[in-house]
Amino acid sequence: MLVVLLLFPLVLLLVDLLTPPGIRLGPVMVAAPVFSAAFLGPAGVLLVILVTTPCVVLAAAANLQLGATNFPFQFGAFVLLSLAALAASDVRLRRERELANSRWVAQVTQRILLRPLPRRAGTFTLASLYRAADEEAAIGGDLYASVERRGSIRVLLGDAQGKGLAALEMANSVLNSFRRAARHHSRLDVLVAELEVEFGEDMRDCAATRAEAGDIHGKHLDESFVTAVILDAADSGSRISVINLGHPPPLLVNRGTVTTLEPTDPMPPIGLAHLNGQDLQVQTLDFPSGATILLYTDGVIEARDAAGVFYPLADRMRSWTHLTPDDLLAAVHEDLWRYVGTRFADDVAMVAIRRTDPPVATRHGEVGTAHHSDASPHSAHFVDTVTRDDGGAHSAS
Repeated sequence: MLVVLLLFPLVLLLVDLLTPPGIRLGPVMVAAPVFSAAFLGPAGVLLVILVTTPCVVLAAAANLQLGATNFPFQFGAFVLLSLAALAASDVRLRRERELANSRWVAQVTQRILLRPLPRRAGTFTLASLYRAADEEAAIGGDLYASVERRGSIRVLLGDAQGKGLAALEMANSVLNSFRRAARHHSRLDVLVAELEVEFGEDMRDCAATRAEAGDIHGKHLDESFVTAVILDAADSGSRISVINLGHPPPLLVNRGTVTTLEPTDPMPPIGLAHLNGQDLQVQTLDFPSGATILLYTDGVIEARDAAGVFYPLADRMRSWTHLTPDDLLAAVHEDLWRYVGTRFADDVAMVAIRRTDPPVATRHGEVGTAHHSDASPHSAHFVDTVTRDDGGAHSAS
């Protein structure tokens, strides 16, 4: 662009010199510094102005306009537009730097909140995908995490109420509480009760802080909630424990069929436990080898096409029952993008978990490379999920 904009006034000057005086191209040369403000930095704009200025004077001389009464006004307008282009370029460059810094902060926040999910954990293969509705934000209120315990894995996927900073605070609270509680409590109902207590305390503290600061939007954080699905799967056996806290039901893909895992006893979301008149119910389901469970947020099933029809996730899944977790998430995301035809109205998050065959023993006391741990039985390795900015599925060991 710099070369083009530098050649532009030179070419106009050449044409002006080769044509009769009646054809005057000098006033057109002002387009060079004006356009340069949109593409070049201040130094580039200044260089274009320095090249264009003598071209304007030479064109006026060739057309016998230097002594004309109107030329000083034309040249003054050229100078003013050039200075405005220089200032506009400086403002644009500073805004671009601010945007780049904001994106960097969003990426760092994403890495802190959503840590890498292992490709392989015991007898399970995992994959994740996250796509924020606000592409500039890179992260929203959807959340997921996993904690690998010796002999089992626990996975959380949730969706915080609302959007913006309040949703991010809720997501952060639930993620931190889950990471701590998942390794200390052997029962899911006790784990969820711990999440409820810590979430309530965090939100009351945030609401009090914002109320003191006069932030009207943050005064009711103590009334917020997060829908979630939490599952606990052991390496051995073919069963899985699930608690659904007001979240869309997971899908089980097994032997070419897709089954919706509806909760037998629906529970309220995290933050609304006081509405529950019964004890937490843990649902135990079959999860055989070779089967895949898909966890997702409502941003998937509430996406609409041009006619306003919701995305039929379960029906579409029947065409992808043979895919690996990574390929499955990629297929859903690509199909969802085509179905919507425009930007997503809500955040989209998915986690796919497949039970595979146990690791093969190589020697006595050793296991294959799929999973190996020398930690104590009471230790846990923390792993969570991160997503690419381009929305593609990604997981890392």
